[in-house]
Amino acid sequence: MKNSNNAQQNSITNTSAPSFLALMPLFLFLTLFIGAGVYFHHQGVDFAFYQLPSVVAILPAIIFAILISKQKLNQTIETFLAGIGHSNIIAMCMIYLLAGAFAAVAKATGGVDATVALGLSLVPSNLLLPGFFVIAAFIATAMGTSMGTIAAVAPIALGVANEAHIDLAIMAGAVISGALFGDNLSIISDTTIAATRTQGCEMKDKFKENLIFAIPASIITLIVFTLIGQGQTSVAPQAIDFVKVLPYLTILFLAISGLNVFVVLTIGILLAGGTGIATMDYGVIQFGQDIYAGFGNMQEIFILSMLVGGLAALMQQQGGLAFISKQIERLISRFSKAKGEASCRASELGMAGIVAATNTCVANNTVSIVVTGDIAKDLAQKHGVTPKRAASILDIFSCIIQGLIPYGAQALLLASTFSLSPLDVVSHAWYCMILAAVAFVIVAFRKRA
Repeated sequence: MKNSNNAQQNSITNTSAPSFLALMPLFLFLTLFIGAGVYFHHQGVDFAFYQLPSVVAILPAIIFAILISKQKLNQTIETFLAGIGHSNIIAMCMIYLLAGAFAAVAKATGGVDATVALGLSLVPSNLLLPGFFVIAAFIATAMGTSMGTIAAVAPIALGVANEAHIDLAIMAGAVISGALFGDNLSIISDTTIAATRTQGCEMKDKFKENLIFAIPASIITLIVFTLIGQGQTSVAPQAIDFVKVLPYLTILFLAISGLNVFVVLTIGILLAGGTGIATMDYGVIQFGQDIYAGFGNMQEIFILSMLVGGLAALMQQQGGLAFISKQIERLISRFSKAKGEASCRASELGMAGIVAATNTCVANNTVSIVVTGDIAKDLAQKHGVTPKRAASILDIFSCIIQGLIPYGAQALLLASTFSLSPLDVVSHAWYCMILAAVAFVIVAFRKRA
């Protein structure tokens, strides 16, 4: 057994010289995924970029990576399996399952509805746009999903916008802005999970780092939505059940306090289920079924993360990741003659650029972080970027792009709900635009410790 483990470790660590050919499997994956999206888009199919599942599009890329490997077949497969079984990948997948279970149980027991009702009760009639930004932001931070937030908030926002005669595109922009704010900041978001695991930092540290970017961007966004506020209407009072909001508040508090994320999510699941059992007709069997349903909701990202981990191991062994790092190193050396802060700053911009470019291609911020995580970690270690800073950069810039691409799932869902063009939605995603400007300023001028 010991010799087998050593062989697996050596299969990854014995990396070939930098090679552009080793990147071709990744390009094949992107070509298939983007090509299918473009084709279905021209056919007028809804959610065109999601018709070909990413877990299927990556399979030919994996086969191609195995075929071009210079290792013996058994060694190549061991490299692939070692990548899948990497501790970061396995931990990431386990957290996905727990986060999915919590989200499913909390929704089934009325947590989402209770949180929306609480938010609506606090929104002044003349501050509906900034109010819905805050509601979406809080729910997304608590739930860890921008899509779930949009699904819950968008129908209510649409009704309020029609009654108050608010431009639908602007209201959609407020909802997507808040949803992506929370998705980026949330401790149980799959993007946070991917960023912290690939960079090797604590979630609470990445959360605090993100606040440096998110707080000024959100304040500016609130001011913008307040200044352009249109119309007003009284929102009908709804019954507020504070008990059902407690699971969200509890996991936020426990995670920020530094408690292990596995423990935090387990407590959240038990608390959400216990709340349902105590306050409504919600039995233990249903509790178990909802946990399993939550596991199923994370199936695609779970499988894709494992497959990407295996593909990344193959590309690393064959010199593909070394080739990308080498090219970025050249850019860094060109724009930063001296080491220290200048080198660190250029490295951060390099991370931002590569994750943004990847997300533009795959239209999935979590996938883009998983794909570029190893490259970012290598850059961070070489140029003195702290793990929490690297994780924050990856999450922030993937979030920015996700909110600005009209073929992203968030824009498509809002466009469908509001009967708008996806371009109308993203053109009013002001938080993402403001966050981009704030992030560039902070990266360019913030002093490094």
